[in-house]
Amino acid sequence: MTAVSPAQSRIEKLSAAYAAEVSTKRRHFLVATAVFALVVLVSGWLAEIDTGLFFSNIHKFPNYIGRIFLLDSGPYAGSFVLYDVPGWFWGLGKWLRLLGDTLLIAYVATVFGAVFGVLLSFLAASNLGVSSAIAFAVRRILEFCRTVPELVFALIFVMAFGLGPVAGVLAIIVHTTGALGKLFYEVLENIDQKPVEGLIASGASWTKTMRFAVMPQVLSNFLSYALLRFEINVRGASVMGFVGAGGIGQDLMEAIRKFYYPDVSAILLLVIITVTLIDFATERIRHRFISETH
Repeated sequence: MTAVSPAQSRIEKLSAAYAAEVSTKRRHFLVATAVFALVVLVSGWLAEIDTGLFFSNIHKFPNYIGRIFLLDSGPYAGSFVLYDVPGWFWGLGKWLRLLGDTLLIAYVATVFGAVFGVLLSFLAASNLGVSSAIAFAVRRILEFCRTVPELVFALIFVMAFGLGPVAGVLAIIVHTTGALGKLFYEVLENIDQKPVEGLIASGASWTKTMRFAVMPQVLSNFLSYALLRFEINVRGASVMGFVGAGGIGQDLMEAIRKFYYPDVSAILLLVIITVTLIDFATERIRHRFISETH
């Protein structure tokens, strides 16, 4: 009988342990996959999703995408939209004005939402000397503001103030306040406490402590999050018109409802180009500001 060396015996034990660990992880993965699939099926059943109807009509989606890139009138009807760009963008002047309204809605809402988010974040942070009761209440307010969808707020404000951009601005302000307030107070809770303790020990007031010990640490993050939120708000403002809250979304919704296929692709292209340009611009601003503050 051949003797097994200690090294070989240890290798065999480690291999067996490794195989057992891999087998256990594989079983866990299969169980998790089965549970996930079961939850999806149950969710679909409870939501009364008709899978047969879904698969029988799924071909309509790519057909619709293809249709919006074909001209439906004029001498080039049925041709690709680039065969007649002036005809494709026949409403460019009006769409640009509405797109300008959309940008203004997003800009004003972001500014006010960021200001309110900053103010409330200092009351929600647990490490800045604010009472736990106030911090708890403010956090619940922020949760409510960001939990309710923007379109729901827009519908409420449309009923209160009528059709127009005012309702869209107010809806996005509320949601932006909740989202940025959450991000801001999490940033505040991760600051270096030594400057704060130093100013408090020297007799500085709470306001001065926040101004000179806290704000320099968090300002770059605040600006970065606010710029990111502006990008998000441009997209959000683009659909505010779906409920009559102003912006280019109103013409987009009308084009969809009336089956003006080329208009849908033209408006979507304008929105995509605008959001892309804003993304590049805000990214450069963020990087420049962060590099200057570090």
